[in-house]
Amino acid sequence: MIMHGEIKLLSGSQSHYLKNKIAKYLDMEPAKCEVSRFKDGEIRVQIKESIRGDDVFIIQSTQPPADNLMELLLLIDAAKRASASRVTAVIPYFGYARQDRKDQPRVPISAKLVANLIQTAGADRVITLDLHADQIQGFFDIPVDNLYASPIFKKYFTEFEPETHMIVAPDVGATKRARLMARHLGNLPLALVDKRRPAPNSAEVVNIIGDVSGMKLLIVDDIIDTGNTIAVAAQALIEAGAAEIRVAATHGLFSDGAKEKLDNAPIEEIVITNSLPVSEDKRPRCAIILDVAPLLGEAILRTHEERSVSALFI
Repeated sequence: MIMHGEIKLLSGSQSHYLKNKIAKYLDMEPAKCEVSRFKDGEIRVQIKESIRGDDVFIIQSTQPPADNLMELLLLIDAAKRASASRVTAVIPYFGYARQDRKDQPRVPISAKLVANLIQTAGADRVITLDLHADQIQGFFDIPVDNLYASPIFKKYFTEFEPETHMIVAPDVGATKRARLMARHLGNLPLALVDKRRPAPNSAEVVNIIGDVSGMKLLIVDDIIDTGNTIAVAAQALIEAGAAEIRVAATHGLFSDGAKEKLDNAPIEEIVITNSLPVSEDKRPRCAIILDVAPLLGEAILRTHEERSVSALFI
């Protein structure tokens, strides 16, 4: 077995806060690193201490703008050139994951391109959180650990009972994620919103599969972007007789206009994680943020010690 040196934690500018939380969980100091800009706007990174022979974990979500992805790539390259024993890209939010196939003529498969870039930069493995599409793991020729946030949500939602609560998938694509959450929360019943997208970032409900009348519902998804899907689903479920709507989503992007839509929707609570930073002006007033640092920290420790990561979800 290859022996790696010490754990060294680095991050780009967007995940600096998460790096510090993970370092606190692991009871260690993050490595000294500088991410800055040249006068013309080009990104400059410099690792300020020796990482030769060490096990380096670079924490960086890759949501827009593209500078976040570029910071990750430059940090990976810098770590490889500094003779790190192994470089793991820890990507709490994997940007471009929704562009995972050719759904129209003459469009790129952007998720595959991003995977190629990360590998070419020199990453030896990837740790990510709730990939939008599981098949993206196959876009890499290096090991990928796709963590699930469901254990974090399980600790928060402790009062659910099968007689009074249901899990709702807001579309067919979220069914697997909803089933996992339903199992973690005590084998709760499941409902499905049959949704259509007449255009990108828009949604309309066609049908609700399952009897939600009088039930307290938890809508489960991986990403909240414009808030359209969640707001439309919540309204349809209330009209179908639901008693209460709550939402659990791993990644809260909250693009422009999402806050207003969600504030006006019949939703009691929106629970997200800190996989990426959300400014106060974009965050819905009913939003609750859970910390993923312990989950990522444990995955990093298990990776370093060559122990099972999947055992975290058994």
